[in-house]
Amino acid sequence: MMRNRLNFLGLTGLVFLATLFGVASHSLSAAPSPGASGYKVIKTVPLGGEGGWDYVYVDSGARRVYISRGTHTVVMDADTYAVVGDIPDTQGVHGIAIATDLGRGFTSNGRSDSVTIFDLKTLKAIGTVKTDANPDAILYEPVTKRVFTFNGRGKNATAINAADGTVAGTIPLGGKPEFAAADGKGTIYVNNEDTSELHHLDAQSLKELHKWPLAPCKSPSGLAMDVKNRRLYAVCDDKVSVVVNADTGKVVATPEIGNGPDAAAFDAATDTFFASCGEGVLTVIHEDSPDKYTIVENVPTKRSARTMGLDLKTHNIFMPAADFDPPAPGERRGKMKPDSFVIVVVGK
Repeated sequence: MMRNRLNFLGLTGLVFLATLFGVASHSLSAAPSPGASGYKVIKTVPLGGEGGWDYVYVDSGARRVYISRGTHTVVMDADTYAVVGDIPDTQGVHGIAIATDLGRGFTSNGRSDSVTIFDLKTLKAIGTVKTDANPDAILYEPVTKRVFTFNGRGKNATAINAADGTVAGTIPLGGKPEFAAADGKGTIYVNNEDTSELHHLDAQSLKELHKWPLAPCKSPSGLAMDVKNRRLYAVCDDKVSVVVNADTGKVVATPEIGNGPDAAAFDAATDTFFASCGEGVLTVIHEDSPDKYTIVENVPTKRSARTMGLDLKTHNIFMPAADFDPPAPGERRGKMKPDSFVIVVVGK
């Protein structure tokens, strides 16, 4: 926030200063107003417990929020914020994918190099599928009815037939894949963190169709898509995001975002692109046209709230976060404080 520097001269200045203090005193007692976007933190839900986290998935139709928690997956009601279930033994879980049409859900378990298949009604595990090393992001592609895991150490993607859990094949990616997006027409896009490229994949043939550079983006992580206008949104290091034409691979815009992003989301109902940033802000960007974007606001959230899930029904955003001790010498970050894990809900 910019601070105005005012020079006060003589009696007029003193009167103005007194008036200013009066206004400031009044504003401190008033409730804070939402910023330009209208978004603000509307609820902080304490969940506590041990273990870290990664991605969050909101099943807007079923009103469930799936939250990865290291060794298990927590399921929360999207409206009441109550915990309604838990999927155990998802070791090193990163992401969650939902196949509503098949009544199945899937978790990518990075520590056990596997996918857990669970029943959407009961949340009970009904199968396990082996993948390559460290499955991270996970995505359900509805045209082929396949689930894809993007394997960090394997540097590839595993395609799984969602109906029976059989492995359909593997796609080499030549680097560490991050998040992915489907276009609803049978193709998938995935970021490559190592090479700062975007892969365009055919979900049926398991072939790479294109590979595009994302410069000036470095180390892309989160990826979202405006399916209607064929635009992809990747969040990157150095407070950069890139908007990519999904048909040509051309970078058409580079909106500035917060520092330390790990997830992206797009709300087609409001033409809004979100970037969740670990420094403690949610960057809100409006799509004015497919190639023109306005940075609306950096909404204050909570430090470490770097991933998110978007509820397409209420337009609320669920962001996991926790408190950490100061890092010891040689540590990238300190230890997570016990029972400090929360879900920050951002809405209007």
